[in-house]
Amino acid sequence: KNYSYHTLRAYETDITQFISFLKNRRIRSFREVKYRDFLDFISHLKDKGIYTEKSISRKVASIKAFFKFLASRRFISNNPALLLYTPKVPEKLPSFLSEEEVVKIIETPKGRSWQVLRDRAILELLYSTGIRVGELISLTMKDINLLEENVKVKGKGKKERIVPVGGPAMKALTEYIEAKPQGKTEKIFLNRYSKALTDRSVERLVDKYTKRAGVVKKVTPHTFRHSFATHMLERGADLRTVQELLGHERITTTQIYTHLTLE
Repeated sequence: KNYSYHTLRAYETDITQFISFLKNRRIRSFREVKYRDFLDFISHLKDKGIYTEKSISRKVASIKAFFKFLASRRFISNNPALLLYTPKVPEKLPSFLSEEEVVKIIETPKGRSWQVLRDRAILELLYSTGIRVGELISLTMKDINLLEENVKVKGKGKKERIVPVGGPAMKALTEYIEAKPQGKTEKIFLNRYSKALTDRSVERLVDKYTKRAGVVKKVTPHTFRHSFATHMLERGADLRTVQELLGHERITTTQIYTHLTLE
């Protein structure tokens, strides 16, 4: 399905956890699994008190998908997970920044060293395009079209989309590209060892400049994505356009931002 590395790792953890649960019940084959075992596993997760509704919902979805796979490949003759209901997760509105807060954070990096220019370009690009942190760190020179001022982004499921880049972000990106050292990778954003930046590095970078800017909120790279979408809608962009720019498969995913833009 071309899922990301993080999704695969999460699914693997969920399924391995369920297998351990089955082994503790002396169930040695997937053919022995009954519907009741799924319900007991969900109760077991809730009793632990460390998992959110969202985590439990994902674990159930992972197991359902896994048993569907087992049935399709004839490892099991009946699929006991067919009747399994994925718990409904209460909808949580994403947090976002005001336009003033965004400007404060973006304008915090000061100086002309290539690292400072990199940081400014990252902050500008996150807000100007609304791309995910994984999409940002995957960018290569081939993905940047300086003439048409857009970037080619490889999103979830390796689906590609073209996203326009605003003037200030394109200026910051161009300045960084001209100043950056030769990398040991084709990726644009480098660390001090000339290797590709990781998502954790970008998260730390965003946190550092948020605190320096005096913005008292928990801000992550994804907060810039939420802010981009919210501000676009507030300024009159239509939902379909924002959906395309964010790379959402379903319009319902984008609709959550309409709750944030009542004004």
